[in-house]
Amino acid sequence: MTPRRLLPLALLPGLCLVAAPKAVPFADLLHRCYEEYLTLYPIEAGINGDTDPRFQGMWPDDLSPAWRARVQAWSRKYQAELARVDKAKLSPSERLSYDSLRFSLRIREEATRRPLHLLPINQIACETLTFAQMGSGAFIHPFKTEQDYRDFLGRAKGFSAWVDQALANMKEGMAKGIVPPRILMTRVLPQFADLMKPEAEGNILFDPLKTLPAGMDEAAKAKLSGDYRAGLNEVARPAYARLHAFIQDVYLPACGPHSGLGALRGGPEAYRTLVRLQTTTDLTPDQIHALGLREVARIQGEMEAVKAKVGFQGTLPQFLAYVATDPKFAPFKTEREVLDAYRAMEARVNAAIPKLFGNVPKTGFEIRATEAFRAASASVEYIAGAADGSRPGTFYVPIVDATKMRTPRMGSLFLHEAIPGHHFQLSLAMENQALPRFRRTDGNNAFVEGWALYSERLGFDLGLYDDPYQAFGMLLADMHRAIRLVVDTGLHAKGWTREKALAYAAELEGGSPEAQIPEIERYMANPGQALGYKLGQLKFLELRAFGEKKLGKAFPLRDFHDEILREGALPLAVLDTHLRQWIQGKAPKKR
Repeated sequence: MTPRRLLPLALLPGLCLVAAPKAVPFADLLHRCYEEYLTLYPIEAGINGDTDPRFQGMWPDDLSPAWRARVQAWSRKYQAELARVDKAKLSPSERLSYDSLRFSLRIREEATRRPLHLLPINQIACETLTFAQMGSGAFIHPFKTEQDYRDFLGRAKGFSAWVDQALANMKEGMAKGIVPPRILMTRVLPQFADLMKPEAEGNILFDPLKTLPAGMDEAAKAKLSGDYRAGLNEVARPAYARLHAFIQDVYLPACGPHSGLGALRGGPEAYRTLVRLQTTTDLTPDQIHALGLREVARIQGEMEAVKAKVGFQGTLPQFLAYVATDPKFAPFKTEREVLDAYRAMEARVNAAIPKLFGNVPKTGFEIRATEAFRAASASVEYIAGAADGSRPGTFYVPIVDATKMRTPRMGSLFLHEAIPGHHFQLSLAMENQALPRFRRTDGNNAFVEGWALYSERLGFDLGLYDDPYQAFGMLLADMHRAIRLVVDTGLHAKGWTREKALAYAAELEGGSPEAQIPEIERYMANPGQALGYKLGQLKFLELRAFGEKKLGKAFPLRDFHDEILREGALPLAVLDTHLRQWIQGKAPKKR
């Protein structure tokens, strides 16, 4: 996955608060909307590479009643504004912006009416983690100038206020019986304990003091260091301490044994909203659960076919264990050998890319080993490059012990995270200056991760899966995402327990239920997020099948892929209409 959005309920870019004057060009309306959106979510500015000083010292206020009221007012106002736009006079691409904005307005207003603000803390995707990442100096907040350091102290004051609002919301949630699963709160306590530590004990919030700006005289450095330490010690660390004490002494005993939102008052409605938000479709949890069961069965059939092809004598669970443990699938001895294998894969894929894509990114691309200090806890990931060419897109591979790196998943991982997955999709959107800014930076989960998962299946078209074990690795990844459809909806809509989810996933993927704990607890903490991957992939496959059926051998697959990536990360409902119309336009005209 790619770390494009860290705020679980961040508004899609392009949403705004102040109504546009009448008779203003639609493109100007979208531009101003995006600028005003950043005042609501200033962290998004950094994520999108915007270094505007207006946002550098800000922290979002996204838990308060006043904020929800502002969002509701904004939504009603801009739905009315859109209703006054003559859509027929817009260009085709502007109509996509119109439809995307309207979809977002409706779902975001709906989200403010759910009790999600009463569940502000989790161990996976939460402002408490985002603040620490930024404060470490290894994420999006820059620490290059004295002002950067003072801006972060401004963020710290905003974060402290956010914590106080979170505490108030959790107390309200306790009174209403709207609390998270107890097991999840036990996971956040160690996180907060580390961030309460003093500098001498290795608190990462003090790491920027190790690299103070060059060129400052010693007196100025001493003053900055003193002010920065004081800010962290008087504002940031106490905020984490308040959270830790409240959760440990008051909140944890009030949390429940439940595993999903469905057990809470208002929870079923909240989950249905999150499903629409994360999938950008109107599919119900029951429909998604049934779809997941069908996908699991289909992928099992494909796995059985690979097992038969390689002549393995035994059951599918035995084959899963064989692929996971046999030494022949761990041929590497050094980090360089692993990276060289990925670079050989890059060359092979790039040679076949012209068959499937006419437009390729100008943004550079490189493969790197993940830095040693974070490799042990990192996953394979892609970090987007810069549109101005100053930074290439980077495929990071964590290599703690090269001898434990296994080959079957390498092909699908490269296609997903690198080429033509995240690197193509994110770079081409970012480079397309014809798109309004909000569509160049949109991180719509179902589209972004759906495209990357669809790209894994392109290994067949690209000739990467002539090795059946690489094809099986792709099926392992596909099964993992299909399981998510079943488990996420099971936990939050069908009363599944954590233990049932652990056992189900382990049965299908092999290994022990204990090995599944991080994944299952991720779904418990972030309802609906894991659904986007598979639903996005299935939408791309569905539209490709529609084109192939409609046009037969005349279906232009390369143009189809280019059209998908040209318009940015659209909501799936908008994408479906757009591409079906595009395919219909390719059909021969009747005389």
